[in-house]
Amino acid sequence: MSSNPDKVWTVLSMLEWATDFFEEKGVDNPRLSIEWLLAHILDIRRLDLYLKFDRPLSPDELDRLRPLVKRRAAHEPLQYITGTTDFLNCTIQVSKEVLIPRPETEQLVEMVLNRYDSAEELSVLDIGTGSGCIPVAIKKNRPNWICAGLDISDDALHVAQSNAELNDVDVSFFKGDLNRLESKGKTQEQEWDIIISNPPYITNEEKVELDPQVLNYEPELALFHDKPLEVYQHICKFAASQQAVLYLECNDKIAEQIKDVALQFFGKAELKKDYDQNNRFVVAE
Repeated sequence: MSSNPDKVWTVLSMLEWATDFFEEKGVDNPRLSIEWLLAHILDIRRLDLYLKFDRPLSPDELDRLRPLVKRRAAHEPLQYITGTTDFLNCTIQVSKEVLIPRPETEQLVEMVLNRYDSAEELSVLDIGTGSGCIPVAIKKNRPNWICAGLDISDDALHVAQSNAELNDVDVSFFKGDLNRLESKGKTQEQEWDIIISNPPYITNEEKVELDPQVLNYEPELALFHDKPLEVYQHICKFAASQQAVLYLECNDKIAEQIKDVALQFFGKAELKKDYDQNNRFVVAE
């Protein structure tokens, strides 16, 4: 981005220049990237950029945009750069202490919301809650439900609590180890009707397959586990002890095996596909 004081940057010229710049740097979705950053700086919707092509950018706006462009060129995820992302009808704050919510996780929440009527009064526990996006979104859509999230990371729990406050919902968050769910603790002060989990399920051998913006920026604790099937076993055993309906997000490479683990504890377990037709979810009851 030229620092020539005589250069007049408009919305359109910035979109065109930065798209080419991001392409040269091998950044995914280069046009989307600059649209997202520019809309963030101008505090408008991305679509509204197309109504403002001729709008000149002020020196202050350019000064604030430059470091964001530099961070994106280094493949830092857009959500970490701007600090928020959308998840269903919620605004979710994200930092490097939590995973960025994925479309697949939105689909998981939608499966729950589509199954149960809003008039029902149910209790939901999200195991490995991270940003808290799952219980926050459920509570936003089902205000009369009891919603909670568990995580081992104090930093993640702080982010999750902030997201509950940001979205004006009452969600309880508490610390716990998903490998020790069977031990006595706060989870057993409440009986759960529904348990949801998107646990760390990528093996260390799969690191080479990951995009740099995931591998270099997102928290390893939330991504990787040497023995993911053991994690799912702990979750399934706990959910079965609660007689809860269990919703799991899975590594598609081992989804069949996760289903088999669930069948050790539940009478019924089925695989469900994500929008890309990958085996992504297990529902057990």
